[in-house]
Amino acid sequence: MNAPLRTSLKQKRGRGIAAGWYGIARTATIDRAGAWAELDDGGTAKIVTGVTEIGEGILTVLAQIAADELGIRPQDVTIGDNDTARSPEAAHAGATRQTYMIGNAVALACQEARQRLLKEIAEEWQVSMDEIICSNGKIHTSDQSRSMSMSEAVEFCKSRGVVPVGSGSFTANHTGLDPEDGSGRPWQSYVYGAQVAEVDVDTETGEVQVLGVWAAHDVGRAVNPQGVEGQIEGGVVMAVGQTLMEEYKQEDGYPSTQNLAKYILPTSLDVPQINSVIIEDPDPLSPIGVKGIGEPSMIPTAPAIINAIYDAVGVRIHSLPATPEKVLAALRQKRKRADAGEKHA
Repeated sequence: MNAPLRTSLKQKRGRGIAAGWYGIARTATIDRAGAWAELDDGGTAKIVTGVTEIGEGILTVLAQIAADELGIRPQDVTIGDNDTARSPEAAHAGATRQTYMIGNAVALACQEARQRLLKEIAEEWQVSMDEIICSNGKIHTSDQSRSMSMSEAVEFCKSRGVVPVGSGSFTANHTGLDPEDGSGRPWQSYVYGAQVAEVDVDTETGEVQVLGVWAAHDVGRAVNPQGVEGQIEGGVVMAVGQTLMEEYKQEDGYPSTQNLAKYILPTSLDVPQINSVIIEDPDPLSPIGVKGIGEPSMIPTAPAIINAIYDAVGVRIHSLPATPEKVLAALRQKRKRADAGEKHA
């Protein structure tokens, strides 16, 4: 690392780096998800799955995956009712599993629906299914000699008594950890990331300001790069709060941090410049190469910030959050050790 850059007599600047990995999907158990797909009248599509949208943008991702697999436009995809009494199992929204588990299940369901459609079209055109291309709501042979719209293709398929539907089931097979030697396979897929943080530390107040974070993350195949960047940025902001502000306290077993006046959260003024770098390393066990990025984006942030504090002022904070009080206490201890060393010199 470069030597710390001083911004003023009381402020010192430092940079830190950290890396991390994360196993996605449910841990140490078989994770599974299912989906149904249908090419419908008008060349549109219906997808039914028990997925829950909690703000991470999974419905957009699923519409993109379905459109890509079926050869239609994302706006022509409808994601159906997610009531688990009427849809295949999808399991919970967590463990960075939505794109990996549900996305692959939807892709497999769409592939089956497309195969049913293409089988009928191939017989009519007297070509092999491999010679037919579906793209942007149109179907044509590779040599462009035959073509029709998806709407016409669905109508033709149904006129032959075939509804182009499909079902997909994706399973991530894990094993538990051996209690004797710790061996096992608790996850099927892993994502990796590294971040660099730059901070200013005020040596008079102990306040730490995060100036910038550079975050590079492996996400497998990035279905929606803008959504991936949003996930990375959101994860970094959450981790900044965890690292510097969010302190939960108890007194005699009862919480003394009972409201947001004491449990401090980051505001827009605390958000640093975040620079996202998307690394696409497709997962070989995923039908479409996707992984995930929800929780993994948080993992390297805290150690990168703590390392940056050390780079700036030479003190190591060993518990979170790194509040101004903790930073000042560490600086006082550092000065005491330095004074004691001078006396013994």
